[in-house]
Amino acid sequence: MTLPKYEYEAVKVQVFPNGVAHVEMNRPKSLNAFNYAMIRDLLQAFTDVGNDSNVRAVVLSGSGRMFTSGLDLMEGPFKDQIDDSLDVARQAYMRQQQLKWFQSSISSLEKCPKPVIVCIHNGAIGAGVDLSTAGDIRYGTKDSYYCVKEVDVGLAADIGTLQRLPKVIGNASLIRELCFTSRNMYADEALECGLINKVFDTKEQMIEGAMETARLIASKSPVAVVSSKLLMNYSRDHSVDEGLQYTAVWNSAMLQTEDIPKSIQAFMQKKPANYSNL
Repeated sequence: MTLPKYEYEAVKVQVFPNGVAHVEMNRPKSLNAFNYAMIRDLLQAFTDVGNDSNVRAVVLSGSGRMFTSGLDLMEGPFKDQIDDSLDVARQAYMRQQQLKWFQSSISSLEKCPKPVIVCIHNGAIGAGVDLSTAGDIRYGTKDSYYCVKEVDVGLAADIGTLQRLPKVIGNASLIRELCFTSRNMYADEALECGLINKVFDTKEQMIEGAMETARLIASKSPVAVVSSKLLMNYSRDHSVDEGLQYTAVWNSAMLQTEDIPKSIQAFMQKKPANYSNL
């Protein structure tokens, strides 16, 4: 399979020999605001790392002073404007396609088969909350804050927050307060409610901590890790019985992996296992 080139306009990607990829939003002058290029490049980057067999875990961060300020209100998120001479139904249909494309970019973190660790420093505003909740693991700096900003610009969040945040936090009252008021949630509260699970003093310490976790994940059986992410995502959205049935079907094939005897042998010999890429 041809490896991706990892060349993008608004995103930088580094793939390290240890199986870790670092995806960095790279519009620092615009505080990593979501314009057309950012949405397009995030979707492509996470599709590429997901398809790269050399990648086993991914770290996502933002360059410059802030993780992301959310939607770019100057440029807008879509390349083409909708012709206002069209009737209402046709305008609405085209707008749906635009929103679904934006949603697919955010969801690319969740659909990426490799675990994604999201590193948030300073603000995660609006679309930044959508993006964060689509990741698997979230770390934050002590100066980080989180704001479901959409109600302040006259709309309901529409690219993932309203669907994922209740599953991440599990406190309906708190989530509705955040979404109705657009207030800032700061790092200590985000840690307490489970939105993030570690707080670091600096961005640099956070990135290194995330890289350490990613390296640990990358050292595990890729069959086990990819299977675990897929099965947890499926079970989150289905009943316990449906999740168990799906797991039985999935693992009836995956249990035949060579990684199991390799893991047992490594345990017995007290040395790391050497797993093949998927």
